[in-house]
Amino acid sequence: MAIINFGGVEENVVTREEFPLEKARAVMAEETIAVIGYGVQGPGQALNLKDNGFNVIVGQRKDSKTWDKAVEDGWVPGETLFEIEEALDRGTIIQYLLSDAGQITVWPTVQKYLKPGKTLYFSHGFAVTYKERTGIVPPADVDVILVAPKGSGTSLRRMFLEGRGLNSSYAIFQDATGKAWEKVVALGIGVGSGYLFETTFKKEVYSDLTGSVVL
Repeated sequence: MAIINFGGVEENVVTREEFPLEKARAVMAEETIAVIGYGVQGPGQALNLKDNGFNVIVGQRKDSKTWDKAVEDGWVPGETLFEIEEALDRGTIIQYLLSDAGQITVWPTVQKYLKPGKTLYFSHGFAVTYKERTGIVPPADVDVILVAPKGSGTSLRRMFLEGRGLNSSYAIFQDATGKAWEKVVALGIGVGSGYLFETTFKKEVYSDLTGSVVL
């Protein structure tokens, strides 16, 4: 991890040179990444991971417009595109990319499939930071991590296709396996991040809500 000075503020940063894509693939070699939600962040992150050689599936409601969009994007029903519960069952890493309201609604279903050793991944810290209100309380035996690209999923995908990376924040809320750091960095590289800035769930959600950096 490098310490880089940005405008007088020292940040803990992971770069793609320090943690190359080949290393990220090796960390994820035995994992199945289930992307739950195909709205704002889902398409960009899922497609970038797939193009980077990761084992990715998408979970979505079959009678939804986003299911149809996933099919248009090349996800194959029964092979890489599944109903939400089947994707949750198959996935070892659950990328929980529904809206905040959607996360609250679907959480009772997600809980059933969070077996010990799995990883729960967010791109926004709201649900966990305000867990007393949302009811989203991860079990103690799973890793809970965050990668938050500093832009829309569309920007993430566009920059990836241009051979560039969109900077992201990353955080670890819970490290049950002792491997949460290498997982979160590998996923951050896999989704197409440039620099990865260390943060916390609370700082990420506060900065997102206020539009300012919380140190």
